[in-house]
Amino acid sequence: MSTTLLFGNMKGGVGKTTNSVMVAYQLAKMGYKTLVCDLDPQANATQLLRRTYGLQHDGEDLKIDKTMMVALSEQDIKSAIVEIMENLYLLPSSEDFKSYPDFLEITFMPDKEKITENPSSLRSEMAVVKEQRISYFAKQLEKVKNEYDVVVIDVPPTLSVFTDSAIYATDEVVIVLQTQQRSLDGAETFFEYLQQMYNSYEEVDFDILGVLPVLLKTRSGLDDQILEDAKEDFGENALFDLIIHHMERLKRYDRTGIADHDLTKADIHDRRINHIYSELTKEITERLKSKDKLNG
Repeated sequence: MSTTLLFGNMKGGVGKTTNSVMVAYQLAKMGYKTLVCDLDPQANATQLLRRTYGLQHDGEDLKIDKTMMVALSEQDIKSAIVEIMENLYLLPSSEDFKSYPDFLEITFMPDKEKITENPSSLRSEMAVVKEQRISYFAKQLEKVKNEYDVVVIDVPPTLSVFTDSAIYATDEVVIVLQTQQRSLDGAETFFEYLQQMYNSYEEVDFDILGVLPVLLKTRSGLDDQILEDAKEDFGENALFDLIIHHMERLKRYDRTGIADHDLTKADIHDRRINHIYSELTKEITERLKSKDKLNG
C-alpha cells in the first residue's frame, strides 16, 4: 500500500515546503520508505534535500544524472530518483522543469480533424486534452508509487499545471495554514479549488487529511481568531492537534540542510525541532492508518 500526500496553500511563504520536507524526513526516520516529488520549478525542496545529503556525506554533492524533466519526457521517472538517506528518496526539480507545461502542450494537442468535422466538439475536445495533460504525471508516478510507503509532493503556491498535476496524483491533502488572514484566505481558495478538481475529474479521488497551523511568532489573540475561523471553515476535527511554532533554526536548514541526522551531535535547537516534527508525523501517520492508507 502506498499513499500520496500533498502539502498546499495558495499563498506563498507559509512554510509549505519546509513542513512537507520535514515530515518526509521524519517518515523516513520512522522506517517508512518515502519519496519526495518536487513539482515546484523553484526547486526549494530539492535544494533543502541536496544540502541535507551534503551534511550527511561530509560536504559531498548529491549526484543527479538525469533531470526530472528529461525522465518525464522519456516516461521513466525512476531513472531520475536519487537517494538522500536510508528510506528517503527525491525526484528532483531543476531549471528545465519550467518547460514542463510546454512539453505537455506539444505532447497532447487537440485533434484538429475531429474539430473541423464537428466544430461544436471543440469544448469537449479541449477538456479531454486538458485532462491528458494534468494526468500525465500521475500516470508516470503510478509506475514507481508502490515501491514507497508514502509519496510527498511539493508544489508552487499558484494555480498552474504543476499544481493540477499534483492534485490529480494525490490521495491525501494537508492544508498548511499560517495564522494570518492572507494565509487563511489562501487556504480557503485552495480548498475551493480542490473541490473544483474533485468534481471535474472522475479519476481524482483524495481526502483532506487535515489543516496544519503554523504560527509566525508567539501565540496571540489574532492567532486564536484565525484558528477559530479555520475550525469553522474546515471543521472542528480538521486541524492537527500539534501547532508548528516559529523557529529560527528552520531557516538555517535552507542553507545548511536538516541538521538532526545524528542526535549525538545535534544541539538543543535541533533536538527540539526533531521532537516537534516527530510528534507531528506521528499524528499524520495515525490519521493515515485510521483511513487504512498506511501500513505499520
